[in-house]
Amino acid sequence: MVSLRILIIGSGGREHALAWKLAQSTIVESIYIAPGNGGSTFGKKCSNVNISSKDFPSLIKFAQEQEVNLVVPGPEQPLVDGIEAVFRKVGIPVFGPSAPAARMEGSKAFSKEFMARHSIPTAEFRVFEKERYEEAYAYVKNSAHRLVLKASGLAGGKGVLIPETTEEALEALKQILVNDEFGSAGSEVVIEEYLEGPELSVLAFSDGYTILPLPAAQDHKRIGEGDTGLNTGGMGAYAPAPVATPEVMQRILKESLQPTICGMRREGFPFVGLLFTGFILTSTGPKVLEYNVRFGDPETEALMLLLDDKTDLAAIMLASVEHRLDSITISIRDGVAVAVIIASKGYPGSYSTGKHITFGEDISDTVVFHAGTSRSGDEVVTAGGRVIAVAAFATTLQEALKLAYTRINAVEFEGKTYRKDIAHRALAFAQGTKTKGLTYAAAGVSVEAGNSLVENIKPFVRSTQRPGSDGVIGGFGGVFDLKAAGYHDPILVSGTDGVGTKLRVAFEVGVHDTVGIDLVAMSVNDLIVQGAEPLYFLDYYACSKLDVPVASSVIRGIAEGCKQSGCALIGGETAEMPGMYTDGDYDLAGFAVGAVERTHILPLTDSLKAGDVILGLTSSGLHSNGFSLVRKIVACSSLSYTSPCPWFSSPSSPSTRSLGDVLLTPTKLYVKPLLSVFRKLPLKIKALAHITGGGFIENIPRVLPSGLGARVDVKNWELPGVFKWLMTQGGVSPKEMCRTFNCGVGMVLVVGREDVESVLKALRDCGEDGVMVGELFAGDGIEILGLETWE
Repeated sequence: MVSLRILIIGSGGREHALAWKLAQSTIVESIYIAPGNGGSTFGKKCSNVNISSKDFPSLIKFAQEQEVNLVVPGPEQPLVDGIEAVFRKVGIPVFGPSAPAARMEGSKAFSKEFMARHSIPTAEFRVFEKERYEEAYAYVKNSAHRLVLKASGLAGGKGVLIPETTEEALEALKQILVNDEFGSAGSEVVIEEYLEGPELSVLAFSDGYTILPLPAAQDHKRIGEGDTGLNTGGMGAYAPAPVATPEVMQRILKESLQPTICGMRREGFPFVGLLFTGFILTSTGPKVLEYNVRFGDPETEALMLLLDDKTDLAAIMLASVEHRLDSITISIRDGVAVAVIIASKGYPGSYSTGKHITFGEDISDTVVFHAGTSRSGDEVVTAGGRVIAVAAFATTLQEALKLAYTRINAVEFEGKTYRKDIAHRALAFAQGTKTKGLTYAAAGVSVEAGNSLVENIKPFVRSTQRPGSDGVIGGFGGVFDLKAAGYHDPILVSGTDGVGTKLRVAFEVGVHDTVGIDLVAMSVNDLIVQGAEPLYFLDYYACSKLDVPVASSVIRGIAEGCKQSGCALIGGETAEMPGMYTDGDYDLAGFAVGAVERTHILPLTDSLKAGDVILGLTSSGLHSNGFSLVRKIVACSSLSYTSPCPWFSSPSSPSTRSLGDVLLTPTKLYVKPLLSVFRKLPLKIKALAHITGGGFIENIPRVLPSGLGARVDVKNWELPGVFKWLMTQGGVSPKEMCRTFNCGVGMVLVVGREDVESVLKALRDCGEDGVMVGELFAGDGIEILGLETWE
């Protein structure tokens, strides 16, 4: 069995707590703490080493002399400075991330942009460098919501400013970018929206592939009781936090932690070590506040007491650096752990050191972890702002707090300062759930927002009114009068569809009305292929948290699609379902009903024959199919959705339209021109096929009887730029293009050869230019000719 000689780097309560737990491992022979503190030399295994955490050469020399075979950095600075690579070069593994991975804490700008790339829920943000102070000033001044300002680099936990007013925010911006109050850490600033809700600290082990979270903790940053006063490194913590329900933890793992680990690995800097992620539990779900790339302090002091005797911390760390964390099970004690910090008077401002400390008698189920202490002869004296962390474990939070504060009362030094309300949020939460009845709003559903949306969209609905509809919504069902629409012997035709993963592009770009048009087009284009006039439409909008402006924009687009196709928007359903969708996401479904006189329903199967001509109508672009492949191609390219559209650009003349904007071009509606041709040339169009998912290969055969096949020659039209780019950029074969995309032809018509000219003229009269793309033949299936011209 392996025998570990561990070097812990650091001097705080976190490092003492890690040494305390590691010393319990049967596979650990010795533990060195550099430089350690007044309490971290204890037992037979643990001893301090008087080497600074910044002195990498001396640390390496010591580690090699003592045959250290695992290094555990405590604070973030050595990790950001590249200590992992330094030890890796001499063959000693480090439980901690590489310098590129440590940027997740070392640069808030980098980590926020990473979150944006990987759709990890976080606050909206902007990043400004020192040179862009005036632009940042204007952004803050014109912001409509409360802001948080963060120095991007490491600022010892003090670089986050939370102003109450615009004036305070502008002063905070000046402190960071102009007055250099945070030094080089403030060379750029992250300005983000202020998030409201309980905070959570989630510490999780990772080997670059697997991630294993510990129970969520809550800490207390402010120096004063009731969360008042200046920010500190942390005045206490407790775990597990009651607001971190199993559902919340599952969302955190699925929406944030696992995507983070996968994203870091894909981008070439896999994370090995302990990822400490701060979250805010907003009304729409957990959002990431920030990443830390090491154990939290004081969270670690509490969490070490939660690990049961069967859980070997050294074995977990070893499995992480050996990339086999999936073989590890972490067992947690059934109870609650708390850690309360005792600080020097004046902290987090100036304070005195060298104050003699007495500790009193030990109490069962409590541990005194040293932080800012040192030894002066036989005495232990204060040597920092945060001096002692008293941790306690019990079956209930109240019992754990009682133990911790009893033990604190036995610790004495001049100027002893501590908060007496640690875990006040958990106690209030527990009391609140007992005394307050739950409401629908408390569960995350806003009836008021739903009512507001209905009022917002009523004008859109009225604008779609047509004969047969009343333009009113809000009842239990929509009504349509077929007789008023002028039908005599109608057949009703219905269709339903969605927009697919094109929605993801809309989320990325922040444009939502065009997908509303897509939703209508995908359904009503399916009705027209059966000869049916679309009469009415209903929508289904589902989300986790209803964003009224976004939903209104979507439904404005739906109304526009209805107007363009001549159908009435008579109702819909808005479903707000907390926990079912990621924050900011929504899904759409549309339902359309049309009518066609019984004698005019398409296809006219009996009249179809070999030699009939296939005409094509141009598409507006991708329409709403194939976007899973499109998004994959974009992700593998060097472009983002904000880049100039490449097929409309040249080096000397970049496009003024972005890639995302062009990709969101709505699906073309073919209803009105085709209805016009139906009326001018009754029964001359024998069949129609809407070219959607499956392309020509899947869709044209759907309208043909057995014994007839279709031959399409792609040389008959120019392949549009978007399809050329996708084919080239993604290495997609021409046949696969025809199986996935419309390739520039969104609707095909089958007409008798003798009627081709009259149908083309009728189309031109409606503003549509049709093109002959092929013909029917005796046989089955589909033949695609001319694909070699696309190579």
